[in-house]
Amino acid sequence: MKNKNITAIVYALAAALFYAINVPCSKLLLEHIPPTFMAAFLYLGAGLGVSVMYLFHRKDEKRNERLDKSDLPYTIGMIVLDIIAPILLMAGVSIGSSSNASLLGNFEIVATTVIALFLFKERVSKWLWSAIGFITLSSLILSFDGGGSLKFSFGSLLVLGAAACWGLENNCTRSISEKSAYQIVVMKGFFSGAGSFVIALSLGESFPGLKFVLPAMALGFVAYGLSIFAYIRAQKILGAAKTSAYYATAPFIGALLSFVLLHEALAAGYVVALLVMTVGTAFVVYDTLVHSHSHEHAHSFVHTHDGVTHTHTVIHSHRHKHYVSESRHGHRHSVKMLEKIC
Repeated sequence: MKNKNITAIVYALAAALFYAINVPCSKLLLEHIPPTFMAAFLYLGAGLGVSVMYLFHRKDEKRNERLDKSDLPYTIGMIVLDIIAPILLMAGVSIGSSSNASLLGNFEIVATTVIALFLFKERVSKWLWSAIGFITLSSLILSFDGGGSLKFSFGSLLVLGAAACWGLENNCTRSISEKSAYQIVVMKGFFSGAGSFVIALSLGESFPGLKFVLPAMALGFVAYGLSIFAYIRAQKILGAAKTSAYYATAPFIGALLSFVLLHEALAAGYVVALLVMTVGTAFVVYDTLVHSHSHEHAHSFVHTHDGVTHTHTVIHSHRHKHYVSESRHGHRHSVKMLEKIC
């Protein structure tokens, strides 16, 4: 279990690292590619790149890992949301600040966690609720225009809309995360990319030159394809809320890249928002680092009925949190029955 958790954490952090390059690099490419076409090429690049990976790994995949008809509702929801979200993000980035958009991406944690709690009944701790409060406050600070204005910036609203869509999409993906990560990413890539492509044509956006399309697809393979693949692998063990918590590192990496690549200046509001969001992220990380693990115990008991003696063995596991003070060291337990052997 411990090794699985470590692997899942590595996958979650890798997903964040891969995605972090998306906003600043997209900002550069958006000077030559319209927003909806940009969203299309990002997802098509993800689908194409991961489909090549799938060719080499399909023989290792179990039959029950493949998507089937029962997964259709979540798959459709995932694809539709993956069409809407990147279009909103690219539109927001094209008219707003890349560094602001990077940090506003952390609102995805709030959306993912709230949806996971109310629709999918995942447990949310008090630390994660505290984090949600700080991240929401930070997002509000970033969303107001400067100069003492109380008007929301339109670009920030679009980015927040994208984050909300991806929050719901994360939970749809979580519901099928036990299935093939390769198939899920390929489905996301080709269908979401094709949907965005059709929308771009219907909007009359001008088709960019091939010298810009190829870099956009390469960026999509890394920032979307590899990131989503690693995210799904992490979700299998950590769940939607926990995985999104580790994913909180992505916006900070993206903001740093915005300073390096785009030379964006730091406004006073940005610095305040960064500090507030850092506190929120610290609560998230603390929550995920609280030590919890499982033990298995086998209890045997003998009883007699109908003149026959029976021995039963019941195996159960319990998760507990360690707490340490100067005077005591104890556990909090929750017991879950796993199996009964007669």
